Amino acid sequence: MGELELLSHHCQHLRLTRIAQRLPTLLEQAAQQELSYSAFLHTLLAEEVASRQEKHQALRVQMARFPFHKTLDAFDWKAQPSIDPKVIKELATMRFVANGANALLLGPPGVGKTHLSVALGLEACRLGLRVMFTTAAALITTLGKALYENRLEERLKLLTQPKLLIIDEIGYIPIDRQGANLFFQLVSRRYERGAILLTSNQSLGAWGDVFGDAVIASAILDRLLHHATTINIKGDSYRLREKRKAGLVRSSVTAHPEL
Repeated sequence: MGELELLSHHCQHLRLTRIAQRLPTLLEQAAQQELSYSAFLHTLLAEEVASRQEKHQALRVQMARFPFHKTLDAFDWKAQPSIDPKVIKELATMRFVANGANALLLGPPGVGKTHLSVALGLEACRLGLRVMFTTAAALITTLGKALYENRLEERLKLLTQPKLLIIDEIGYIPIDRQGANLFFQLVSRRYERGAILLTSNQSLGAWGDVFGDAVIASAILDRLLHHATTINIKGDSYRLREKRKAGLVRSSVTAHPEL
C-alpha cells in the first residue's frame, strides 16, 4: 500500500471524510506553496471542520422543516418600505434568542412575513441553533392529537427543546377554546426560556377573536410581549402586485385592510 493510499485509509478510519477526499489536492498545494508542517496541518483541519459544520447546518435545516428556503438577501426591501432593515438585521444576530425573547411579524397576507421568518430561521441554523418551523394550524392539530392520546406532556417537552420556535399564520384559521388553552400552555412553557418568532395577519387587538377568548388571548400576549420585538408590515401583497403588473386586476382593488 502506497503512502498516499495509506494516509487516505487512516483518514477514512478516523472518519475524516473531507480530508480523505481532498488529500491529493491539498498535498499538491502544500508542495507548491512550501507550507510549513503546522500550516499544512491547519489547512487539513480547517477543511474537516468546515465540512462538519456544513453537514451539521444542513441537518439543522432539514430538522427545522421549513416550507421553502429564502434568505434575507433575497428579500425585496424596497417593496416593503414599512420594514426597517436594521430591526430585521438585529433579529438576525439571534441575540433575542439568546435572551429567551420573542419576535412578532404582523401584517396582511403576502407582504413577506413568512419569507422573513424562514430567512431568520435559516440564519439561526447557520449560527448553530436548533430551530423548528410550524404553522399555527399544524401546531394546534399536533397538540390536540397529543392531548387525545394522553401524550401532551411529552409533546410540550419536545416543543420546548428548539432554541427558536417559528409559528406561522396565526389568525388565518380560528382557534377553538381547547386549542387556545393548548397554545397558552406552550407559550407558558417557553416563556423566558425559549424564543418564539410568530407571524400573524391579525392585529394584536383582534387576537381575542382569533383565540375565541379575550382572557386567554390576553394571557398569551402578556407572555409573548414581555420581552419582544414587534414589527408591523403594511402594504400590498407581492402576489397582488405581480397580478397588477400583468393587468389581471385593477389598481383600484384593495387587497386587504390595514392593521
